[in-house]
Amino acid sequence: MKVVILAGGLGTRLSELTGNIPKPMIEIGGRPILWHIMNIFAHYGYNEFIIALGYKQELIKQYFLNFFPHQSDLTVDLESGKMHIKKGRGINWKIHLVDTGVHTQTGGRLSRLKKWVGNETFLMTYGDGVADVNIPELINFHKAQKKLATLTAVRPPARFGALLLDGNQVVRFSEKQQASEGWINGGFFVLEPEVLNLIKNDQTSWEKEPLEAIVEQKQLNAYLHQGFWHPMDTLRDQRSLDALWDAQQAPWKVWSDHE
Repeated sequence: MKVVILAGGLGTRLSELTGNIPKPMIEIGGRPILWHIMNIFAHYGYNEFIIALGYKQELIKQYFLNFFPHQSDLTVDLESGKMHIKKGRGINWKIHLVDTGVHTQTGGRLSRLKKWVGNETFLMTYGDGVADVNIPELINFHKAQKKLATLTAVRPPARFGALLLDGNQVVRFSEKQQASEGWINGGFFVLEPEVLNLIKNDQTSWEKEPLEAIVEQKQLNAYLHQGFWHPMDTLRDQRSLDALWDAQQAPWKVWSDHE
């Protein structure tokens, strides 16, 4: 089963960092968040990726073109211009890097991937959020429900900590990690290829007309994920995720360093 990752947006809400690089290349613990997302899927054996590119796509292409040499010991002969890789460890990933346009909306990007997806069920998520979703359980849920689409419903992270008061006196701060009520779309979809026929054009947002049509057809199910999920929408989000990684407390790191 192929994994589609939408990685072409402008990332305007993170403009402090996306002026020079695309949002999926913003680093968490010294690695692009895109690398983290791919590792989540690869841990469960889903290691063929279709990455929908747009804004500053050349930087994502360069990252993967240079990935193996950057992980290896090298000898460079400056006289001949030849490079010899002495020691390196490859990763069993196949990555399709597809230009889907700079200003294309999320639905349009998916529609442009029809020939890459083919007639098979596929996984899809966004290039700016991490979670400890159990991918095989998600897929089994989708298959059991026999619907066109399954999204992962998550609790949104609390944007503000709470004040605990005793009268007018502040007793302590409570830094909530997730809201206790309500569900939102957390990405991590399982989709049947027929859903791509519901996308009108490049300017179609996947989250609007196509998903609404699937709802009207009673063909959208929600896999309720009670675990960790966090987007990287703001600089505060990036710093929070970076701090979790540095403290070796990143819940989305379901893989081992030897995989």
